[in-house]
Amino acid sequence: MRIALGVEYDGSRFCGWQMQTDGTRTVQSELETALSIIADQPVQVICAGRTDTGVHATGQVVHFDVAVERLEKAWVAGVNRHLPDDVSSLWAREVDDDFSARFSATARQYRYVISNRSARPALLNKRVYWRYGEINIEAMHEAAQSLIGDQDFSSFRSSACQAEHARRCIHYVNVSRKGDFIYIDIKANAFLHHMVRNIAGSLLMIGQGEKPVDWMAELIAVKDRPQAGPTAAAGGLYFIKVSYPEKYNIPDYCFLPEFS
Repeated sequence: MRIALGVEYDGSRFCGWQMQTDGTRTVQSELETALSIIADQPVQVICAGRTDTGVHATGQVVHFDVAVERLEKAWVAGVNRHLPDDVSSLWAREVDDDFSARFSATARQYRYVISNRSARPALLNKRVYWRYGEINIEAMHEAAQSLIGDQDFSSFRSSACQAEHARRCIHYVNVSRKGDFIYIDIKANAFLHHMVRNIAGSLLMIGQGEKPVDWMAELIAVKDRPQAGPTAAAGGLYFIKVSYPEKYNIPDYCFLPEFS
């Protein structure tokens, strides 16, 4: 039996998603431990997208195979009783054996959150990226439109990226502001390692007047990571949604982190 599961987590105290051989705390290790208790057998999960140390998720999706039958609520309420308070199972669905949380996904969405005020945040430390000074979000949004489409994103790819190639298709990028917070929303078929954080770092250079609007298009053309902006902090990044074909009946769940 194959089960799909929606998962939410605060990445502040995790060494990323993926299980580590040295036993460091990861989201995958905590989730597999809790699922194995409910299943009364070892459980291994496959996720829609691995997140780095400090990155959060409101809409991660995983799948796993078990040889036992449980009510869907057991995979939610039951699993949550065995999870730490910074990870939560949101929903569960029995799915066909051909479903893959990773390979069946048609799109993924992220939100990057920037706190733009004079004083650094305390309550939202490690949950937003703090930048003081004037930021022109109209320039950021205009520049971001150069990213849309099927393109080579080598300029925004981490040197540690293990993807076979750098081509990805971005569906949209939107930069908006509400009060002291700036939001970068981005949807694509898939992402490269550090891609969203590298894009955010470059857009901020444009927003703060260090680079012109057309610099983003130049970075796409040059395909050279060292020429782009710095990698923005992990704490501002949220993995918010995964899209799948309707035939799998995966909940259309999307929770957007918003602050005021």
